[in-house]
Amino acid sequence: MATVAAQRCALITTGGTIVTRVDPATGLAMPVLSGQDLLQAVGEEAGDVEVHDFCRVPSPHLGPQQWVGLAPLAQSLLDREDIAGVVVSHGTATLEETAWFLDLTVRSDKPLVVTGAQRNASARDFDGPRNLLTALKLCRAPAARGHGVLVALNEHVNAAREATKTHTVDVETFQSGEWGYLGSVINERISFHRTPMRRLHLPLRSPELPRVGIVPMYAGADGALVRAAVAAGARGIVIEAVASGHVNAAMHEAIALVLQQGVPVVVSTRIPRGGTRVGYGFAGSSALLVEAGAVLSGDLSPWKARIVLMLALQDASLRREALASLFDT
Repeated sequence: MATVAAQRCALITTGGTIVTRVDPATGLAMPVLSGQDLLQAVGEEAGDVEVHDFCRVPSPHLGPQQWVGLAPLAQSLLDREDIAGVVVSHGTATLEETAWFLDLTVRSDKPLVVTGAQRNASARDFDGPRNLLTALKLCRAPAARGHGVLVALNEHVNAAREATKTHTVDVETFQSGEWGYLGSVINERISFHRTPMRRLHLPLRSPELPRVGIVPMYAGADGALVRAAVAAGARGIVIEAVASGHVNAAMHEAIALVLQQGVPVVVSTRIPRGGTRVGYGFAGSSALLVEAGAVLSGDLSPWKARIVLMLALQDASLRREALASLFDT
């Protein structure tokens, strides 16, 4: 009996391409499949799986409103002794953001694997069933325990912190940048090459997360969007800067203004590799932004830095030093 219980997995479906099929009337793919439909496509190899159809929407429609329900559901399933691990099926457009939110808010040594598909169920080479089977194998693998939330597609395994979508249609879309994959799942062989060393936990304290906006830096940016974000109610701002965390003088002025108003600012970069660091002294440089009170995101992308800031701002007494330490972890 214990062996059977240890092999049972839970599947939480949220929508995305993995549950879409082309509507003959329009020729366009729409999310229509259930979790049971996905398991039927996998066949007997799926094993014992408990299905929870959480929602069925395109992944651009998924965000904090759904995350605050998804994380407690995943946690409750992982806390059960009869569940070996949990798979979340998700659209690839925002998959890395949901995976990172779950990594920050869910605590368990059991595998929590997020997967999806690049091709819909009407495609001849639909990759959903293979990716789902890969995720289920990871859920039952002792080697997958203790790695945090995993992102698994195309037989590769990524850490949620590092995973990012790099191609709009290629099945080899999720990569881990300069750090490389955590491992792979090929047939029945599950191999891990390294362990994610940088782990961070920020508990979910409220069903309503503080509003945080992302403002891009680009040639000729005038800072108006920084001021507009605060005027619209943002309690924090992430700057998608250039290079290793720089903006121009107009953006610098706007950032300094909102910092003086008590709005926390985290500076990230639009560059995929290398992260943020100080090193220049011109107006708008990362060094002068830090001097003004901003915090650098390190190696986190703007969209992942935003999630950290949202969760951190649940603490109304948050100080700059404490916020900076989260991005150093």
